[in-house]
Amino acid sequence: MASRIFKLFSLDSPSMIQARHVFTRGKPPSEARSLKQRIKEIECKDPSIHYKVDIGFTVAKVTGSEARKKRLAELKARKQDQELEKQAIHNKLVVDLEKVKEDWMEESLPSHIHTIAKHYGIYDDLYGDGYFYPVVPLTVDFDYGHDELLASVHRGNIIKSCEAVNAPSVSYQAEPDTLWTLLLTTPDGNLTDPELEYCHWFVGNIPGNDVTKGEQLIDYMRPIPSKGIGFCRYVFVLYKQDKKIDFSEYKKEQPCLNLVERNWKTYDFMKKHQDYVTPAGLAFFQSDYDVTVKDFLYDKLNMENPTFEYDFAKPVLAKQKWFPKKERFNIYMDRYRDPKQINKEYLMKKLKKEHPFKFPDPPLKYPMAHPIKGYSPSWLNIEIKKERISHGRINDYKLQSEHSY
Repeated sequence: MASRIFKLFSLDSPSMIQARHVFTRGKPPSEARSLKQRIKEIECKDPSIHYKVDIGFTVAKVTGSEARKKRLAELKARKQDQELEKQAIHNKLVVDLEKVKEDWMEESLPSHIHTIAKHYGIYDDLYGDGYFYPVVPLTVDFDYGHDELLASVHRGNIIKSCEAVNAPSVSYQAEPDTLWTLLLTTPDGNLTDPELEYCHWFVGNIPGNDVTKGEQLIDYMRPIPSKGIGFCRYVFVLYKQDKKIDFSEYKKEQPCLNLVERNWKTYDFMKKHQDYVTPAGLAFFQSDYDVTVKDFLYDKLNMENPTFEYDFAKPVLAKQKWFPKKERFNIYMDRYRDPKQINKEYLMKKLKKEHPFKFPDPPLKYPMAHPIKGYSPSWLNIEIKKERISHGRINDYKLQSEHSY
């Protein structure tokens, strides 16, 4: 333990010197490790054991020199185009955004999706030490059924559960003689086993890009994020099949309304079929609880609505004093009482002024102009004044009474 001495000079008497000892725990800042260094030591992993494995298709990486040569060639070709130069001079040159999007999807999209999915922990929660680059772009749209777009799945955008009630339309580029598998799972919010996922949709042996002609093994189920757990991730993964696969072991009775039967483990699925299945496309969104989830659980799944709340630790209170100074009497005493009893008193106070057949008394036009009748201590006068102007604890009491109904 290191100690330091600071000399303080009084303004009244410069000759007087006061010594103050300041104690610091641990090593001085010049020698102590930073928080970043300590976290790095804790999260350190053995590279011979913990390493990532690419389980997807190979992505052709374009080096910086190759990209530079390609841009220079394009610029040279544009300079030789006289019509293009005229349009640029007269500010009539229009950029083809579709062409820009196609170039981006061809060159940068797999790397961008991989980076975002890695940031959201998709690969860690689904494949463990495995990862892949999504080389096949997925287009997933939720609609009303009349060619009216409701929401599109991109890379982690938020879609409410009420917007994803029906199965989406999924499209991608594929040859007609190829076979594919589409899976929709969520690694969050499993109510029976936190280590498992829920399979919300499973379509196998899809010919080409026609999902409707695939074998639906598990029917689509809307997102059901529980109340109080925040946002849940819902991940679409498209797999390329080398041959037709018998998925009869995964087939469920439809509609599948038993959540236990929807328990899923992407890691086990990939490990079993890794010789004939390769992940090629990925898209995911996030969803949180809304009121329609409660109705779906009650009406369709015949179960109660699970609610998760944070269990706050009880506040640490100092030992009660006999005569606390500079403390309002009622607030100080309420700290050591049962909150439920306090809420009950506020509610009873509210109900005494309520009448089933009469309107409540109108508020005072000038509440602070009315004197308080009789004698009352100072703390009670303050409470009466705050109650008149609906300020302070009276707001909590009103909110509690409203929820009580």
